[in-house]
Amino acid sequence: MRSHYCGEFNTAHVGEQVEVAGWVHRRRDHGGVIFLDIRDRTGIVQVVFDPDTQESFATADRVRSEYVLHLTGRVRPRPEGTVNPDMATGEVEVLGATLEILNPSLTPPFQLDEYSEAGEDVRLRYRYLDLRRPEMQQRLHMRAVITSAVRRHLENAGFWEVETPTLTRATPEGARDYLVPSRTHPGAFFALPQSPQVFKQLLMISGMDKYYQIARCYRDEDLRADRQPEFTQIDIEASFVTEQDVMALTEGMLKSLFADVLGSKLDDFPVLTWAEAMSKYGSDKPDLRNPLVLTDIADLMRDVEFKVFNGPANDPQGRVVALRAPGGGQLTRKVIDGYTEFVGRYGARGLAYIKVNDRAAGTDGLQSPILKFLPETVVGQVLDRVGAVDGDLVFFGADKFGVVCDAMGALRNELGRELGLISEAPEHKWAPCWVVSWPMFETGRDGVLAPAHHPFTRPTCTPEALLADPLAARAAAYDVVLNGYELGGGSLRIHDQTMQQAVFDALNIGQEAEAKFGFLLDALKLGCPPHGGIALGLDRLVMLMTDTHAIRDVIAFPKTQTAACLMTSAPSPVDEHQLRELHIRLRPQ
Repeated sequence: MRSHYCGEFNTAHVGEQVEVAGWVHRRRDHGGVIFLDIRDRTGIVQVVFDPDTQESFATADRVRSEYVLHLTGRVRPRPEGTVNPDMATGEVEVLGATLEILNPSLTPPFQLDEYSEAGEDVRLRYRYLDLRRPEMQQRLHMRAVITSAVRRHLENAGFWEVETPTLTRATPEGARDYLVPSRTHPGAFFALPQSPQVFKQLLMISGMDKYYQIARCYRDEDLRADRQPEFTQIDIEASFVTEQDVMALTEGMLKSLFADVLGSKLDDFPVLTWAEAMSKYGSDKPDLRNPLVLTDIADLMRDVEFKVFNGPANDPQGRVVALRAPGGGQLTRKVIDGYTEFVGRYGARGLAYIKVNDRAAGTDGLQSPILKFLPETVVGQVLDRVGAVDGDLVFFGADKFGVVCDAMGALRNELGRELGLISEAPEHKWAPCWVVSWPMFETGRDGVLAPAHHPFTRPTCTPEALLADPLAARAAAYDVVLNGYELGGGSLRIHDQTMQQAVFDALNIGQEAEAKFGFLLDALKLGCPPHGGIALGLDRLVMLMTDTHAIRDVIAFPKTQTAACLMTSAPSPVDEHQLRELHIRLRPQ
């Protein structure tokens, strides 16, 4: 039905008789000559119909936006002065000979071009139309190119792609499972996998040695712009490897990917310990493009009378930090109040600050509501430690360690953006790093111990030391971070049944572990090799590489932030007959 795609035409095709099919992107009638911009996934070509072809001209007069057309014609150069340098096909046009309407279209609910102002709810309701937009097609094409490049890299490195089940059993991996009732096993449920974690470990026990999968995963959790209830990850596992082996493989894959797809060179990834990342940046996924750092000053505040500072400074679980904003002295009180409100979203109860107008004048050259509570010597030591100079603004955070890290880490990111400290130069566009040596466990807000990654991560201590002081244990875990986004997380896995049981005992799931993971515990007794791996979020990676800000923009049919599909109206009720077959009765709301 076509000899060429729309975006393929150039001056080499001049004089050729061609056959084209696609959608009407735009129609223009200029003094008796009709111009149709015909679009397919490769681009747009301009087709001209003049009155000499009476039947085709009459048909062209009837077409409107998004009609599906089939046409023939001859490629010719555009007349002098009408070349469009912004179009790949802008030097040529097709002089139409025949024209057939394959399917008409109602007026679309929004414009399918760069001038569209449709809200996201409308775009998601008519996602099949939204996906016709060149911008969306370019993103999904980029996703396909990235996925293909990842597969090539891993297969060249000796990895096999193996599919794992998407109907499995519920596992404690940190988020809620999506449950699937079983018709043939009344009262029992499958769960959609949060990750292929257990199965890829079993593949290592099976001797597969090097496994990968572009895996579909599901988590019933609260959503954000960079999360979806169903998502795709690049899942990798290998036997007889060290942390450095997995990190080198991943780093090499990402360097190759950025070079091949974007023509961008990634520098070697710096390695930070988790403690270093939290100390300097207040985040376990630091944006290293941002030069701002947190500076610990608890030692300077232990003996001051100001309880806001001396309380956390003398609390083993507390933290006091300063954050220098270069040139921030120009910020108004209204802007500073806005930052105070901003950190409040992260649990901070306030935001103290000092404006540095003239350091040479001592405290008379400073401006702050907290100066009266602090000795002049302490103020001088703080300013010296952060390197404050005239025109700077120094913010302070004092509270529990987690609150200070969350609030001041977020403020660091906000200031970096708003003060223009993050370079947009191509050579500084990408700032990857590794974060290693994670805590094995963390304490949730309810005081219950939880794994920082997952319960199959290998601790770096003995089972006895783990059980004696779980919060002191460190994990052989590593996260890869890019521009402040966690691209992926991985670890060496537990390959010893005794250690796995100790981790379950530390989490107080020792008794239920046999019921939920008896098959894994049995497998670990039967010659399990040391192994490790990593999982990278494909959606998030594509989001960054296409320079957009939400993973919904790089997923063909995403869900909203309420985990709903506006296009299909899912989730939806099911009829009583289906429920009865599944042995389910709904409770009244």
